[in-house]
Amino acid sequence: MKIVVLCGGTSTERDVSISSGKLICNGLNKNGHDTILLDVYLGICDEAIKDCDPFKLNLDVIKGKTKVDDVAPDINEIKKLRENPNEFFGPNVLKICKMADIVFIALHGENGENGKLQATFDLLDIKYTGSGYLGSALGMNKSLTRNILMSNGINMAEGITLKKEDTLDSIKDRITFPCVVKPSNGGSSVGVTISHNMETLKTALQNAKKYDDEIVLEKYIKGREFSVGVIDGKALPVIEIIPKTGFYDYKNKYQNGLTEEICPANIKECESSLLKESAEKVYKILGLSVYARIDFILSEDKKAYCLEANTLPGMTPTSLLPQEASVMNISYEALCEKIIELSLKK
Repeated sequence: MKIVVLCGGTSTERDVSISSGKLICNGLNKNGHDTILLDVYLGICDEAIKDCDPFKLNLDVIKGKTKVDDVAPDINEIKKLRENPNEFFGPNVLKICKMADIVFIALHGENGENGKLQATFDLLDIKYTGSGYLGSALGMNKSLTRNILMSNGINMAEGITLKKEDTLDSIKDRITFPCVVKPSNGGSSVGVTISHNMETLKTALQNAKKYDDEIVLEKYIKGREFSVGVIDGKALPVIEIIPKTGFYDYKNKYQNGLTEEICPANIKECESSLLKESAEKVYKILGLSVYARIDFILSEDKKAYCLEANTLPGMTPTSLLPQEASVMNISYEALCEKIIELSLKK
């Protein structure tokens, strides 16, 4: 098949996306597909694909490094590379996507996971991997996710949403410390802070507002952190995440050796079943399809608290979903193929 692996973009998870895209492209090439790795934002110039099949060129169209640094990239610097910085699709991106049998979306974060890209592809009749536009939109917005999941009986930490027009004084009586402060629309823990008092909360809010006007504040739940991949509605083995210092932030997620990941998790069968059943319920409630990853905290009193849903889980060397699949004897290449197979059936 002719497959576009779409990565890069303009979210704070750009570097993560490129790392995922490189591995996915390599995996699909090993499976015998004709692939092209394409930066959705930077695209490819007319001259490079003039009078030829881009899928036969084996071009390295990703500009810049593919290693995930310990801090998120400066997107303003990326935008300086484009003549029209406010246009999301780079040169020839949609043209090449229309030529493909399917687009493997390796994007993470804003405009990759929020449903806008999926809706565009639906309108253009371009086949793509992962959930549709509605499930993607619901899963991306943490405030909406909370409202929908809690109204359907999914356990989540107590919390509030601070909108652009709200002041800290207007909600200070509703805050319980310590609390987790996070942008409502974001991923990879960018802009996330654990705050212990009103003074540090002010700083945390300033940091979060760099990335989003809507901020979610949740009561901090002390416990063990787990993640559960879901493929075609069925949960994979539970993986436990143990950062060596601090919490599971951007640096700990993508730098080798900073986090211990144990799969299958060393927990009781009843606890594993609880997390897997909860993950499958979240997947169904949000209307997700093909694959996803659901994150949880298992509190000291053994209650499972859902943290969030990831509609396009990372596929980097340190990502959780491939590790869970590996325990099921599903290789990285087979996982990529499974995602393609399920997506074509949508």
